Amino acid sequence: MEPQAVEQLLDAAFGRDRFSRTAYRIREGAEAVAELSFALVEAGLLVGTIQCWPVAHHAAEDGAVTPLVMVGPVAVRPDVQRGGHGRALMAHMLERAEGAADGALMMIGDPEYYGRFFGFDAAATGVWELPGPFERRRLLARAVNGHAVPAAAGMIGPRGGE
Repeated sequence: MEPQAVEQLLDAAFGRDRFSRTAYRIREGAEAVAELSFALVEAGLLVGTIQCWPVAHHAAEDGAVTPLVMVGPVAVRPDVQRGGHGRALMAHMLERAEGAADGALMMIGDPEYYGRFFGFDAAATGVWELPGPFERRRLLARAVNGHAVPAAAGMIGPRGGE
């Protein structure tokens, strides 16, 4: 799918001010993980997209860096929302992540939705920090592909060196 079409969909779903959000600061300078980022196309038109990003947990105590994969944005064209497209994109990404993710998954999202349907929770993220404002209850994580969620205090940000 053309990158411009994806950007237009993200603008429609989240607004043009989306670049000022904390999620964009976390993944600054990174390229999306191709194996875990998908577009949903129907009849030649972009319906939805999911992107995942290589980020890291930088432990406060010892500086240890633990790779994570940041999930999102997940966006569906406004005129076809609530049709299960976002859920299908998440399910497909999670299936692929079980064999391809090089770290646990993390995201900023609705805990009721992403917990109920996809197993994300805030159990370990309560001591994490982000490089900008966020609602602590919306900072979620999930173990995947044998990678545990770091439970230590630390900052989430770019991996660096990639």
